[in-house]
Amino acid sequence: MSTAIVTGQPVPGSSLESDLRSLGFEVLTATDASDTETLLAAVPAQERVAVVDARFVGHPHALRLGLTDPRFPLAGVHGAVTAQPAGRQALTRAIARETSAGGGTALAVDSLADRLALALDADGAEVHRPELGSLVAAVPVDPQERNEARQAVAAVDDEAVRLKSAVKARDGFFTTFFISPYSRYIARWCARRGLTPNQVTTASLLTALIAAGCAATGTRAGFVAAGVLLIASFVLDCTDGQLARYSLQYSTLGAWLDATFDRAKEYAYYAGLALGAARGGDDVWALALGAMVLQTCRHVVDFSFNEANHDATANTSPTAALSDRLDSVGWTVWLRRMIVLPIGERWAMIAVLTAATTPRITFYVLLIGCAFAATYTTAGRVLRSVTRKARRTDRAAQALADLADNGPLATVLGRAARGVRLPAPVAAAVGGLLVVISAALWGAAWPTVACAAAYALLSGLALARPLKGALDWLVPPFMRAAEYGTVLVLAAKSGVNGVLPAAFGLVAAVAYHHYDTVYRIRGDAGAPPAWLVRAIGGQEGRTLLVTVLAALLAASQFKVALTVLAVAVAVVVLVESIRFWVAAHRKGAPAVHDEGEPA
Repeated sequence: MSTAIVTGQPVPGSSLESDLRSLGFEVLTATDASDTETLLAAVPAQERVAVVDARFVGHPHALRLGLTDPRFPLAGVHGAVTAQPAGRQALTRAIARETSAGGGTALAVDSLADRLALALDADGAEVHRPELGSLVAAVPVDPQERNEARQAVAAVDDEAVRLKSAVKARDGFFTTFFISPYSRYIARWCARRGLTPNQVTTASLLTALIAAGCAATGTRAGFVAAGVLLIASFVLDCTDGQLARYSLQYSTLGAWLDATFDRAKEYAYYAGLALGAARGGDDVWALALGAMVLQTCRHVVDFSFNEANHDATANTSPTAALSDRLDSVGWTVWLRRMIVLPIGERWAMIAVLTAATTPRITFYVLLIGCAFAATYTTAGRVLRSVTRKARRTDRAAQALADLADNGPLATVLGRAARGVRLPAPVAAAVGGLLVVISAALWGAAWPTVACAAAYALLSGLALARPLKGALDWLVPPFMRAAEYGTVLVLAAKSGVNGVLPAAFGLVAAVAYHHYDTVYRIRGDAGAPPAWLVRAIGGQEGRTLLVTVLAALLAASQFKVALTVLAVAVAVVVLVESIRFWVAAHRKGAPAVHDEGEPA
């Protein structure tokens, strides 16, 4: 339960108290700062509390934005301020000073709530003030101002603004023009029936899994149903975020579920297509695994570049300036968003191709499209990196090191060869090419194992110094391509039925671990614990292990070994990940809400 303390003399005809109750607040009244301090002290420490001026006039959604957003410990709008448990101490100090001062600042700021917000700002406690746009939040001081404020409220449709703000400000072409125009109404329907974003996210996952099952039938009817259900899953995927924005139901757990389920849905669908093709006598598991590898590496490029540069100083370049100019022209904005093949365009393409063609054609088109998008985005980011004069922080260097996912073997070898100096991207790229090309040339042979050992050494050298160079953000993508590519090539060259599906499972389990690392870093929770990285070997340890298994075992035994390894990695990372995110949710950790659209 939340508590709102309405301060000052009640205003006849005001709907303020009913609006606050509709937002879930228990309403108390106070006459002055001293009375407010007494009531504030009586509110349990684990509850949200708000201080609202009795003269407040505004839209209910303005109050909702200012007082109920769970992402911010302190927030407010004109005439109202709120504190979650994490911000209660700061608010208590502010009201205590206000009481001891006897309202001495009242001549400068007439509203107690606004005086408290200013005091919090002066203390260095960040008070979030949402952008209201056309919404009204006012504290009139006389009848004429009150009448004008009420007229301004009546002139703006509160619900229309709320619906519009439920949609991301920046989204893909397909999502913006083919999904959001109606999915926002589905979100409102869900909100009015008490459904939560997490429930809608789960429904989206189940729909995608059913779509994958339909694709796995290998029949034309199954493929058509799979395409339709995949689009339905994407509609629900958009709806969950819109529901979160519409009702401000953000949560740590919800952000994690939304992010991880997107990847699970897409990669499960790839597996369903591969199973369906196999039923028809066409083995496309190598293409399915290749699509997953390429898509995951694209995401790692995005994550690494953003982590390397989001807090860098002097962060400008001619390439960035050109990009900004292109974004100022309407048609180029949509063209560039479509070129990178974001999730909306990608899933629509997959759905249509599944229904109209074959799995093999679907994967060919997907691989070509993703390869072009990866080339376009990576080339642009390389140009930005080499032309900007940015100074990267220790936090960014640590984030890149965590994303690299080096294990104990690379650490030991890197320390042993400390005197060798190679640029980090060069070490990672050379090592990755060495192990993948050797796997392609020699397959399950000891020269491949030797190259994998050399790759472990180069991985250690890549992280021998802080990753603060202009192109050091390329290190994690190079390492992802090396590990996943080695598994793909060795499985493809084995020539035994069932090895590629086992390899698909292994890469999926490891990719989950890498995505989980990203989401923890984004949430300022740090990387997964060191014991987890050691338990699953680090990226260089897994790469070396797979090459050793391929060299020692017969192809049929290699299939079993990959399956066991996939299950072991999946169990360890899933158990620890679920434990972490559930615990973070219970502790009330700040929600991480991604307003961008991943590629």
